Amino acid sequence: MSRFEVYPDGAGLALAAVAHFVELAAQAIEDRGRFTVALSGGSTPHATYSLLASTEFAPRVDWARVQVFWGDERCVPPDHPESDYRMARETLLDHVPLPAGNVHRIRAELDPRRAAALYQEELEAVLGTGGRFDLILLGMGADGHTASLFPGTLALEEKTRWVVENYVESLDSWRVTLTRPMLNAARQVTFLVSGAAKAETLARVRAGERLPAALVHPSPGRLTWMVDSAAAGQLERETQVDEYGQE
Repeated sequence: MSRFEVYPDGAGLALAAVAHFVELAAQAIEDRGRFTVALSGGSTPHATYSLLASTEFAPRVDWARVQVFWGDERCVPPDHPESDYRMARETLLDHVPLPAGNVHRIRAELDPRRAAALYQEELEAVLGTGGRFDLILLGMGADGHTASLFPGTLALEEKTRWVVENYVESLDSWRVTLTRPMLNAARQVTFLVSGAAKAETLARVRAGERLPAALVHPSPGRLTWMVDSAAAGQLERETQVDEYGQE
């Protein structure tokens, strides 16, 4: 089942995303004794992570039972300004009582193939052979990419591995990314999308164009799109919170 939710602005989106995170964490810990989450990089989740780390919301999560991963990473050192790990550490991880052993970053400073292999091993060790996250947070680029699954790249064709190295010719750079099989195995995938620059692309995804973001359909999990009104564009005229197929 999928949901499409529109919020008035970025602040409203961040608040809703935090509530979503807290609720899913509590439910997963109650049901399975832990909460496994893959974080997203980019600018949109920055506000969400900062709010989640606040004194209002951080105490609502049993951080000792949270296992943190990433959906992708740029091939840079962990202290690099473009590192997704660094952004999450500075906005969230350094401010909550999360055990160091519960943080599983992609070692993207290594050779990309080696980094992907090590991350695959870590995913298998923590998640087991089933390889299923409780929550994967994703963003979407103006070109329709999500995680580091860019249009026209080889990673989109991967059918078995959970994580691969991916060369993005348009950026002349290597990334390490979760694959479609891994994304679509999650119990919950949630896209956080903000800004008018994403409106046209979001409309194309909603119309069924096979951009990378449109290929994410967790089964039997749930998919939620949480977007602000600027990103929604003309879609804002639809019901503020609606079920796909029931608009």
